[in-house]
Amino acid sequence: MAIACPMDLDTRKLHDEIQSIYARVAEDPSGDFHFHRGPDYAAEFLGYDRSALAGLPRQSTASFAGVANPHLMGPIGEGAVVIDIGCGAGMDLLLAAKSVGPRGRAIGVDMTEAMAEKARSSALMAGLRNVEVRIGDAMSLPLDDASADVVISNGVLNLTPDKSVAYGEAFRILKPGGRFLYADIVVGSELSESIRRNVDLWTG
Repeated sequence: MAIACPMDLDTRKLHDEIQSIYARVAEDPSGDFHFHRGPDYAAEFLGYDRSALAGLPRQSTASFAGVANPHLMGPIGEGAVVIDIGCGAGMDLLLAAKSVGPRGRAIGVDMTEAMAEKARSSALMAGLRNVEVRIGDAMSLPLDDASADVVISNGVLNLTPDKSVAYGEAFRILKPGGRFLYADIVVGSELSESIRRNVDLWTG
């Protein structure tokens, strides 16, 4: 099964289109998109705790567009350093920040400035001072080697043009014995070349 996009796919165009789509989600999460969004979807379909989501700023949950719930995979311990790859508007990031407490740190990385700004603003609104959000790409994370106790990611790595590089980055930043809690889209069979060359399908 392929782990990279076709060699002739315009990866710069793909990058720009992903940024454009998720900037729109940040600015108007109620807009016309072909994927689910928001706290009701997260609670009803993905098993998020409604009361926990209600305790977060609405702007962070409204733009949520993940595909599962990495928080159900295991507890994130108090005092841990957590990195959220593709943190978006910050819903998973803020939940992680609450889990690690004031002795821990929650660092989000997102390639879209509008999403990153929403995450920063949401952290301030929630009074979470242990949150930092950086602009960066999953293919080249702006983080030191072995800097994370836990890495989380939700519906993001499928958007990268080379999965081996993206997963390599996730494991590079993990400390020895650290945990990678991620949720993503998988397919049951090899995709055709025409599908793999379709930028519109990549960006969903």
